[in-house]
Amino acid sequence: MTSTVTSKNNKVIRLTDERWVHITEEHAELAGMRLEVLEAVAEPGRILQGGEGELLAVREREVGKFLVVVYRELDTDGFIITAFVTRRTASLDRRTQLWP
Repeated sequence: MTSTVTSKNNKVIRLTDERWVHITEEHAELAGMRLEVLEAVAEPGRILQGGEGELLAVREREVGKFLVVVYRELDTDGFIITAFVTRRTASLDRRTQLWP
């Protein structure tokens, strides 16, 4: 099954079951958070520029703890690459903020 959500740039972003399995194998703390990952793309706190053309949707989960969803937008749609939770914001703060 593929889940979709619309990004701030009005692109339909896909999250496939295969990709979700990959994400949760690497980041077990995200198991059960598929909807929250999709919501982070639809309603992020901010969007940062990635290193290879990807975008990082950042959403605070609790004070000082952030969900980061890495995704790519193509001409007509896009897809989620990975996601993770972090408290280390220094590396995020060095990135170019694209939104808001």
